[in-house]
Amino acid sequence: MAIQIKAPIFPESVADGEVAAWHKEEGDSVQRDELIVEIETDKVVMEVVAPADGVIKKIHVAVGETIESDALLAEIEEGAVAAASTASAVATADTGSAEVAPASAEAEMGPAARQMVEEHGLNPAEISGTGKGGRITKEDVSAYLKDRPAAAPAKPAAAASPAIAEVPSGPSGERIETRVPMTRMRARIAERLLEATTSTAMLTTFNEVNMAPVMALRSKYKDQFEKTHNGTRLGFMGFFVRAACEALKRYPAANASIDGNDVVYHGYQDIGVAVSTEGGLVVPVLRDADFMSLADVEAAIRDLGMRAKANKLTIDDMTGGTFTVTNGGVFGSLLSTPILNPPQTGILGMHKIQERPMVVDGEIVVLPMMYLALSYDHRLIDGKTAVQFLVAVKDLIEDPARILLQL
Repeated sequence: MAIQIKAPIFPESVADGEVAAWHKEEGDSVQRDELIVEIETDKVVMEVVAPADGVIKKIHVAVGETIESDALLAEIEEGAVAAASTASAVATADTGSAEVAPASAEAEMGPAARQMVEEHGLNPAEISGTGKGGRITKEDVSAYLKDRPAAAPAKPAAAASPAIAEVPSGPSGERIETRVPMTRMRARIAERLLEATTSTAMLTTFNEVNMAPVMALRSKYKDQFEKTHNGTRLGFMGFFVRAACEALKRYPAANASIDGNDVVYHGYQDIGVAVSTEGGLVVPVLRDADFMSLADVEAAIRDLGMRAKANKLTIDDMTGGTFTVTNGGVFGSLLSTPILNPPQTGILGMHKIQERPMVVDGEIVVLPMMYLALSYDHRLIDGKTAVQFLVAVKDLIEDPARILLQL
């Protein structure tokens, strides 16, 4: 019985997707819930798994093809057994498993792993597979390549040749360029950033905040906090998300969006948190962040960050959001102007904590200071409101008890 494998139903905000990678080929055996194909959309990479045990009968779309919601991707012959597996079993019975190990290893290899093996001229029989049934994954090949120099130190010397030795170094040497197509996600990020700069009246205002009170609070309670909240660590993002929620309640224009000639004021705070991944910057959303405790915020941010880096975010995780917080300080940024995430009208940028001499009550003291940046849409938010919003965040961070007391 043939079972059709179809693309997921995309939400209205996602017009189409692109087949990023097939993890199976026609004739390969699959098990229920085993990853078959990855689909890259403008927002996330979606995984499609096998609905039942069987064999891939036919693949209808190739890597790089654009598909729409519910498009037919492939067909599975339920309950069938791959011919390659049967032939391998017969060969094993006749000649012994050692003689067919390379063929068997190569049969149990994903497209990405096979490409790496071919590029580096590797023998699949030497690579230990950690996937289902001993299948060789891309990570297995990477681990093998990483450990190979120690196992075979003579390999680099054998690769050296007179031709390579004669290539001059320095300015007169060969300058290599590599051209690769931009991924759909990267292209969409570029499109949205350009749209934000051309379709909004974006302006940025700055302030600085003394992080000593939060750092003292964190230092005093971080161990107890982690123990009480099942391993959740007390970071800085929780304080800033909670401070942003309180400030948004006082200045609702920063929590609004523009829809045509209308202004939509949101009576809730869904805070987007910018997360950097290999594929680009993504902004998963904390729903109803104003009702979340510090521990809830920290746990949710950690979960979203881990799922983002593992390409496990769903489109629901990425849609919506009324305000965004981004932390360039984790990469060492001292000052920046964050770009709006339309249709949102505000984004708060955190930066590196750096000790600086400050004048306090007529005396010079060294304090851990952080620059804050608020980029906002001047079509809706006036400069006065933007400055007041940022000062409110500053006051809440410099006196964290205000967050708890809502002062």
